Amino acid sequence: MSLWRTEEIMRLGIRVFCLRTLIKSSLIHNLTPRLTQTPLTGPAVPPVRFYSQEKTHSLSSLPPSEVQSDDPTSEHQQKLPPYVIHLQQCASPSDVLDLTCKYAPTPRQASKSVSHMWFCAKKMTEEQRRYELQLMFQHPAFDPLLQNAMKNVDGLRSEDLVYCLLSMVKLGVPQRSRIVQTFLRSCQEKLNSFDEKGLAILSTCLHQMESSPNVTALKEGVSLVIESRLSEIQNVIALQTMMRLVGKSASPEFKWKLEEKALSMQDKFSLPNTQHMLTTMATMDLRSKPLLEFCSKKLRENLPSVPFSRLYDVLRACSDLQYRNKDLFTDISDYLGSAVNIWSNKQMILLLHMFENLGFCPDASLEVFAKQVIANPDALTLKDLLCILKVYSSLNYDLQHHRQQFLDSVSRIIESYLPKMSYFDLLRVVYRLCLLNHFPPAPLERLLQDNTLEHPKSPSPKLLMIQDNLLRTVDLCLRLDHPPLPQPLAVPSSALGDSTFAHRATTWFLSQCLQEVMEEQAGAELQEGVLVENFYFIDAVITKPLLCSSSVPEGGEASAAERSHRVALLSTPPSQLCFGTSRPRGPLACKIRHLRILGYEPVMLQENKLQALSPETRTEFLRELIFPEHHNTDTN
Repeated sequence: MSLWRTEEIMRLGIRVFCLRTLIKSSLIHNLTPRLTQTPLTGPAVPPVRFYSQEKTHSLSSLPPSEVQSDDPTSEHQQKLPPYVIHLQQCASPSDVLDLTCKYAPTPRQASKSVSHMWFCAKKMTEEQRRYELQLMFQHPAFDPLLQNAMKNVDGLRSEDLVYCLLSMVKLGVPQRSRIVQTFLRSCQEKLNSFDEKGLAILSTCLHQMESSPNVTALKEGVSLVIESRLSEIQNVIALQTMMRLVGKSASPEFKWKLEEKALSMQDKFSLPNTQHMLTTMATMDLRSKPLLEFCSKKLRENLPSVPFSRLYDVLRACSDLQYRNKDLFTDISDYLGSAVNIWSNKQMILLLHMFENLGFCPDASLEVFAKQVIANPDALTLKDLLCILKVYSSLNYDLQHHRQQFLDSVSRIIESYLPKMSYFDLLRVVYRLCLLNHFPPAPLERLLQDNTLEHPKSPSPKLLMIQDNLLRTVDLCLRLDHPPLPQPLAVPSSALGDSTFAHRATTWFLSQCLQEVMEEQAGAELQEGVLVENFYFIDAVITKPLLCSSSVPEGGEASAAERSHRVALLSTPPSQLCFGTSRPRGPLACKIRHLRILGYEPVMLQENKLQALSPETRTEFLRELIFPEHHNTDTN
């Protein structure tokens, strides 16, 4: 370490000690910036002190999509001024401010100093960055440096202007302060002179800023400039940054132009570009099937190189865009299952939860993770358990010979968390275990205690309805499944209330086809819109006589139910099935289980496939499905 550097460190320590003493004295009140004394023309900007510790600090590091050189303060010249040489050696914002006290920076050097302050701060840890930014706001040289940058803002180059603005926003300078608003107004005036890189940096900055008149006006101006120069953009990251700024408010025509531009540049997409394109499309609600297919294919080819955070963002973007790709989801599930040892429980649970939101059952991942839960259930927190139960019960995954081990392990840990559970968490746990046809006594007994059921209900009507539906499902499971419990348990009728479910009507196309089918079936009876147990809705029930008399019990007459066969037709939307399969999800699987217990033969009719058929084909399909015995006889 050089002698000059050692002396600088010693002077810095003395300066920090003196500064702390100065802050405690009344002289700190003289540090109020003079930048808020003269209002700007246009929209009124409330005065904000630079030293205000309001909730304005955005201390996260720059996103990967941000267009920024390795060091925005570097000068590509053979001979650098002394100030620039010393600036490159500064390792903290305080070092930069100390340097401005020793040298008088030029206007351009002042803007580069602000940029270098954020360049230093973003490399620090969260705790260190918070402390350094506090010292920066309290430093006596901070206000003069900003005044210097603001007074000479008109003479700054476009690149220095946007870098300085972005750095001030990142450092936490109040966005409604005069200096930030002055820089925004200057950007408006110079907008037409910005190149592709400057527009990308400005787009990044505006995307992270709070709404204000100047920000809104500048966003609109940037959108117009982007639209006029779209054909000139050559950088993928710049294009994605601008697309995020445009957002959902863009017109369909502009979105189509952006889609065409992105498709024309797909040969330049790196793997990070592919990941960011999916999240960018979700940000602006651009549902381009060619782009989605291209990005999915590239991701499938490079899954081991995708980090967890990007993988999670990809799945979340697919959920936001309502995009389903069975091959992509299957490959991700297989990859997670093969690399489960490199993922933590939290990471696996988050990804499985995202699959559940997508309605996709990742068989390979669920099987491997279930073994992990069985091996070490004590590592799970209460939130982990709630999420795991939701995933496995919602996706109706069959654990086969691991089922009992998995449920016993989860139930044991649940019992340890019972004293900490709220009423709603306990209700959700019991409900999801009931969907899995598993009834551990301890959670059930605790839920059905009088003092628990008398727990104050949620004031939200929507949440209150959800609680009633969950409790009614638990009641039906206890009454119909007849679980082997140490003592009989039942939900009190007073806890269920007097909820009456609204009557629903069978869809018109299904009703019309059923009427045509029943015209040719003598002795069969059709009922539409049947409500069973005041809870389960059946689109249509067809009661048909048994053809085989041998099914009538010997000795005595058979009842009407024994002499007939009831078919329950369930019109099933895609959301009630696991994506890409005909497997019913948890609530529908429970409904089918209970209808069988009640003597019905449930038959699922997938709505989307039924609607795709012509009326004639649809009628023939229903006839073969409901009366297979007649169809087989006719065929023979």
